[in-house]
Amino acid sequence: MTERGPSTTRARGAEPELPDPRVPAPPHGRLGVAGGTALYIAAVLGTGILVLPALAAAAAGPGAILAVAALALISVPLASTFAALARRHPDAGGVATFARRAFGPGAARVISYWFFFGTPIGAPIAALMTARYVVAVIGGDARTATLIAVGLMVIPVVVTAFGVRFAASVQLVLSGALVAVLVFVLAAAAPHARPENLQPLLPHGWAGVGLAMSLYIWAFAGWEAVAGIGGEFRNPRRDIPRATALALVIVSVAYLAIQTVTVVVLGGDAATSDVPLLDLVRVATGAGGGVVVAVIAAIVVTGVFNAYLAAFSKLGAAMGRDGDLPPWFGRGVENGAVARRGLLLSAVVMAVYSVIVLSSGDLQPFILIHTSIAAAVYGLGVASAVRLLPVRSLGWWMAVISCVLAAGLLVLAGWHLVFPLVAAVIAVGVGAVSRRARGRATGAGAP
Repeated sequence: MTERGPSTTRARGAEPELPDPRVPAPPHGRLGVAGGTALYIAAVLGTGILVLPALAAAAAGPGAILAVAALALISVPLASTFAALARRHPDAGGVATFARRAFGPGAARVISYWFFFGTPIGAPIAALMTARYVVAVIGGDARTATLIAVGLMVIPVVVTAFGVRFAASVQLVLSGALVAVLVFVLAAAAPHARPENLQPLLPHGWAGVGLAMSLYIWAFAGWEAVAGIGGEFRNPRRDIPRATALALVIVSVAYLAIQTVTVVVLGGDAATSDVPLLDLVRVATGAGGGVVVAVIAAIVVTGVFNAYLAAFSKLGAAMGRDGDLPPWFGRGVENGAVARRGLLLSAVVMAVYSVIVLSSGDLQPFILIHTSIAAAVYGLGVASAVRLLPVRSLGWWMAVISCVLAAGLLVLAGWHLVFPLVAAVIAVGVGAVSRRARGRATGAGAP
């Protein structure tokens, strides 16, 4: 296998070379602003609304609202950075392509392994979150929740097999329904707010706010995920920034609203709730509103898997193309093509993690593992942006700010960074073995 990737010889900060008019431009897909915004909302809004308001309230009390507000502000430069990268370098490799251009194939392999083999641990977490809501409404035990969780993971794999365009069409409907139902829940619950629930503001000090922020990285991670389908936009340079901006506003307002309403309506009960949205609906509409929450949960998890599986399948194909996986997985890497072999490998990785997570049932440790991997991906991704984007451009300044913010997220991750560290060591080891194998093959073929 050979290491391949875009040239990194362009001077840092220089404008990209003009395309050769004799060479046909690479084909782009058919995503527009609406479909792209829907995928971004699904990737970022996601399943965090199902349990994070309760976990954050347990960690920081009313201070969880400050944690959400801080991460919403942090998301502005992060989202802007990845949008700037995706519009200039729309490629199926996503963040791995950025790292390859900036630091070479070794960095690309590391970030590919983080994203492709680490991030899918979130799939069974998301599915189990949703299954618990469904069981809380229809009844059942832990086995019922497990079976529902498995079904929730299988269906989006089938949807994604029809291609990103089909998934985006479905996602546009799902994201619209999700936002509409969230507005209904918040409007119904808000009149039951009690201002006294905001006191004391920091029952666990600023350390509690930090822990809540670590948990909420799960919720705000996702800006890097959709970078892998940048080539699926009809006009990446125009539509990616617009889709990012729209999604950023919608997601930030949604998370801040749901956390605030959870705290001021449920008070101390929020910290002990396994299904905080269900409890909000019960306060507002009684037991009959549980069906609405089950619908929310199903919409959320289906949308998240649609967005992430589209990105995973394309990344797997790009890794096959670039020598980070066997070449067999490279089929479907072209813009507009369906990377079914990459999707198959993604499904296998999800299945392995599902056995571990579903057999445990305790979500918080796995959420923190997931967020540590997300923080590592963000760190290397924004560092790549500093090298790739024109110096002193708006995107470059956003990347510089993002580097500082990403460093803070890495500090919050703490000892959980051992997991991305292990994945990085494995990636480096695979690279070393691959180079030695190529060296032996070259030596054997020499006269």
